[in-house]
Amino acid sequence: MDKKKLVRITTVPISLEKLLEGQLSFMSNHFDVTAISSEDKRLNLYGDKEGVETHYLELTRKITPLKDLIAVFKLVKYLRKEKPQIVHSHTPKAGIVGMLSAYIARVPIRLHTVAGLPLMEAGGVKRKVLNIVEKLTYTCATKVYPNSQGLKDFIVEEKLTLTEKIKIIGNGSSNGIDTTYFDPTRYSVNDTSVLKESLNISSEDFIFIFVGRLVGDKGINELVKAFVSISHSYDTVSLLLVGPLETELDPLDSITLKHINEHPKIIATGYQTDVRPYFAASNALVFPSYREGFPNVVLQAAAMELPCVVSNINGCNEIIENGTNGLIVPVKQHLPLEKAMKEMFNDQKLFAVLKKNTRTRIVQNYDRKEIWNEILKEYESLIDATN
Repeated sequence: MDKKKLVRITTVPISLEKLLEGQLSFMSNHFDVTAISSEDKRLNLYGDKEGVETHYLELTRKITPLKDLIAVFKLVKYLRKEKPQIVHSHTPKAGIVGMLSAYIARVPIRLHTVAGLPLMEAGGVKRKVLNIVEKLTYTCATKVYPNSQGLKDFIVEEKLTLTEKIKIIGNGSSNGIDTTYFDPTRYSVNDTSVLKESLNISSEDFIFIFVGRLVGDKGINELVKAFVSISHSYDTVSLLLVGPLETELDPLDSITLKHINEHPKIIATGYQTDVRPYFAASNALVFPSYREGFPNVVLQAAAMELPCVVSNINGCNEIIENGTNGLIVPVKQHLPLEKAMKEMFNDQKLFAVLKKNTRTRIVQNYDRKEIWNEILKEYESLIDATN
C-alpha cells in the first residue's frame, strides 16, 4: 500500500532543524514526507540527514507581499501536482503561504502549528496587519495547534479562529525533547572543565547561560543589564550567551552590544550546533523572553538538570513552577530578573531544591517520542475522518 503524502513547511530550514529535529524522519516511516523551506543548500543538507524529500521555496521572514504572492503561486502549482493528503505548516510566514496555498490547491487536511506569535509584541498598523494575516492563516487551516495553553488562551481571547479548530497536542510543545540525548550524565567533570578553560571561565564561577537568538524580544537587553549589575557585587559569576546575533529584525541596544563585546565575564559563543556541552558546564538557565510558544531551550536546560529563571509568559510558566524547578519573573523588567539571579546564586538550599526537581518533570511530561506518537495519532484520526 502506497504511503500517503505529508508536506511540512517552515520559513527557514533552521526551524526544521531545531523545532522539528527527528520528527520528519519518524514520520517518514508512515508517510511519504517532503520538507519545504527556503535556503536550498541548508534545506538539502537537512533532507539528507532526516532521510526525507525536500522542495525549495523562496520565503522571507519580513512582510513582503509581492514575494509572498509569488511563493503562493509556486506552492499552489507544486501542491496540485503532488496532491498531498496533509500540509502542515510552522512559523508565521510559512503558515500564511502554506495554508493559503493548500486551501487553493484543495489539500484535504491543512494543519498549522502556532509556536509563537510576533503580533503579541507588535502595535499600531503592524499589529493590525499581523492580526489579519493570522486570521487568514487559521481560516484556511482545518486545524490549528497552539503548542501551549497560554497561546491557546490568547488565540481564543483575540477571536482569531473558531474554538473547535484549536487543539493542544499532548502536554504542549511542538516536538518534545530527546531526554536520552539531553542527559547530564553524558558529560564528565573533566569535559566541563576543558570547555570552561577554552572559554576562559574560572572553574569557581557560577555560570548563568542563555541559549537562543540574541535579539531584543528574547530579553537580552534586560539580561545583560541585570548581569552587569550583579557582576559589580560578585566576581565569581559569568554569563554565557549561546546563539546567533541577529541585527536586522530586532537588534539589541548599543549599550548591550558594548557590554557583550567588552565585559570580561560575558562570553558570547555564536551559534552552536550542539548546545549540550554548554548546558553541562553551566549552573542555571536565564530565559527572559518577551513571548514564546513552548520554548525548547527551557525543556532542554531542565532535562540537563539546570534550574531556570524565566519570564512569566506562556510556555515558560507551564514548564517552570515557581519555587519548584525554577523562578518566574515579570517580563521586560531587569530588577526582578537581577533579584532572581542573585537568589539562585546566593541561596544554596533553594538552588539544591530547584535542581532536584528539574529533569524528572521533563522526562515524565515532554519526552520526544511521546509527542511524535501523539501527532501521528492526530494525523491518522484526521485521515480516517476524511475517508
